[in-house]
Amino acid sequence: MKVREAIAAAVSRLAGVSDTPRLDAELMMAQALGVERETMLLSHLQAQTPDTFEALVQRREGHEPVAYITGRRAFWTIEVEVGPGVLIPRPDSETLIEAALAHFGRSDPANILDLGTGPGSLLLAALDQWQGARGVGVDRSETALAFAQRNAERLGLSTRAVFRCGDWGEGMDGTFDLILCNPPYVEAGAELPQEVVRFEPSSALFGGVDGLEDYRKLGPQIAGLLGPGGLACIEIGAGQEEAVRALFTQQGLKVGFRKDLGGHVRCLTLRH
Repeated sequence: MKVREAIAAAVSRLAGVSDTPRLDAELMMAQALGVERETMLLSHLQAQTPDTFEALVQRREGHEPVAYITGRRAFWTIEVEVGPGVLIPRPDSETLIEAALAHFGRSDPANILDLGTGPGSLLLAALDQWQGARGVGVDRSETALAFAQRNAERLGLSTRAVFRCGDWGEGMDGTFDLILCNPPYVEAGAELPQEVVRFEPSSALFGGVDGLEDYRKLGPQIAGLLGPGGLACIEIGAGQEEAVRALFTQQGLKVGFRKDLGGHVRCLTLRH
């Protein structure tokens, strides 16, 4: 079967599984061919379909995330390696980088702290944005830290990024110009898509009964780690603005916000 025909057949099979069946099919076909999606669309549609494509489609039919199947996900200006054991970065999280850009503009934050770094998405995107910056990524998961280190090396950022195992900001010394954090904020028992709840790590998703457990820990830590003139950008879930704002205000921090592309308040910005 030609690539074009195989993609069309896969789209039909994935229509009840995915909101983006064509994109999924094209990404998996590019993976099977060993080329970028754009290259495939331009010059490989009449090629013979690789034997490996069928197995990829079957994995997606089982609700496995496309990012785990292809092993990568685009985020901001970079692409990161992802896989079982790490949270897949979402476009919503790019709101944190946008908020930081609005604050710093062309000035480089000298040092960046990414709490709960996962595969390093936020920290490495920030380091790619600000060439004069250095950063530290912290995570409790050794699996996530291994992904983060590989991503830093592949992106040529390993000389400016350090990763360490830790519980949020506990034990961190000094202060930082920019703090980034996407903590778990889903309420326990909340219904999530199968591809999320079955495959992605629950420790990176669920934030206790009300979804706010980790924000309570982060409040005093961020207040002590944020340097003069610095900014902390913290991701929140839909409808959590008022409750999380109160937690940070109690620490003497000035709280602003930034909306994502869907119009939801996705990022709280914190200043002294």
